[in-house]
Amino acid sequence: MRTRPGHPRRIPALAVPMTLGVLAAAGFATSFVLNRGMSLSGGSWLWSASLRYLFMVVPMAALVAVRGGLPAVLRSLRARPARWLLWSTIGFGLFYAPLAWASQVGAGWLVASTWQLVIVAGIAIGALGGNRVPLRTVLVSLLIVIGVVLTQLENTGDTGAATALKVVVPVVIAAVAYPLGNRMLLGTDGLDGVQRTLAMTLGSLPLWLVLAAVAGATAGPPSGGQVLQCVIVALFSGVLATTLFFRATDLVRDRPAALGAVEATQAVEVPFTLLGEALLLGVAAPAPIGWIGLALILAGLCVHALGHGPAEEGAASAAVPADVPPPVPLAQEAGGAGGGR
Repeated sequence: MRTRPGHPRRIPALAVPMTLGVLAAAGFATSFVLNRGMSLSGGSWLWSASLRYLFMVVPMAALVAVRGGLPAVLRSLRARPARWLLWSTIGFGLFYAPLAWASQVGAGWLVASTWQLVIVAGIAIGALGGNRVPLRTVLVSLLIVIGVVLTQLENTGDTGAATALKVVVPVVIAAVAYPLGNRMLLGTDGLDGVQRTLAMTLGSLPLWLVLAAVAGATAGPPSGGQVLQCVIVALFSGVLATTLFFRATDLVRDRPAALGAVEATQAVEVPFTLLGEALLLGVAAPAPIGWIGLALILAGLCVHALGHGPAEEGAASAAVPADVPPPVPLAQEAGGAGGGR
């Protein structure tokens, strides 16, 4: 197939961040599977949530230091501590704590499928920030919402509506908090995805220390098995997957349509979680209505990923290399380029 004149970089420029997004989804799936496993074995969700981020600090700091990016992270944290504390607590704290809590109630694949509302939340946040939302995007978002509803109908039939809401409500909170915190800090002081992951981990530490103290007072110390599983989640989901995902969003930070497509790759977490639960926890496969819901969610991903035309990519992406985000000076108190999305 011949490449259209004037758009020689469109496909590869989107293919790279989409691939990174899918790889990140595989890492994120470990959270849903292992959090559910820890819940079934009696582990406190407070430990599951707090230990993931406490265990992330050292490997993330080492990774950033090896790349020579640690001084920039520390300068940014010193320059605007309130900004990092607020949006890191929202983007990491109000994202992961509700997901860990929801894992007590629903199977990992149910939590993962409901989590796909993050795609709709990201689009809504972009619209509130002034981005025009095409009708096709609205229809795709509706398709994803219908898919989530169908998966939860199965959960409602098994456990009752009140129990299903215990999955839906916290996951909706998480689905709004994660893209909001990420976009408000995107590009701050020119930090890349790896640096931003470390900065947000450090910025959210006060919350995790409080939750760990509450867990110790109410549930006692974590078991050795829970500690090991939290280490695995921290490395695969916290360090590897988060870094890959933030890198993917950095590559398309100035292209709203492509940013939405990258965020949509998180839908692949659902089949990864289903596979992981089947292999490790022996969780039964969804009923037919659940499979229909999952199919609609994944169809929405495909439309997001493949439905971007040249007009949506924009001329700016051809003129500016996607992997070189413009720096944001420390003096700019309004924050990074993602702040207005």
